[in-house]
Amino acid sequence: MSNATQSKHQQQADLYTLLKRPVVTEKATALSAYNQYVFLVDKTANKLELAKAFELAFPGRKVKAVRLIKVPAYKKRMGKSVGTVNEQRKAVFTIEGEPLEFFNA
Repeated sequence: MSNATQSKHQQQADLYTLLKRPVVTEKATALSAYNQYVFLVDKTANKLELAKAFELAFPGRKVKAVRLIKVPAYKKRMGKSVGTVNEQRKAVFTIEGEPLEFFNA
């Protein structure tokens, strides 16, 4: 493989790591009726990178819009000890075309 090909594969691998996992809550499930899907994403990614990552992860889907939500850190108590839950970042993807299969189950 040439260096250009390796870098392209590395870029695709980097894009796959931007989407961490889908958020499955009552509100996120209700949004799927409007072709909107919520995922936890990397904190440093921008909207263009996230749209490319989504289209790479779900071929045949076109991203119409991406909205970003910052979830701040908060304190959580487990018995006597108190800890901090790390801050997170969510993205709401609005797509064109067919809905995603695993959200319609």
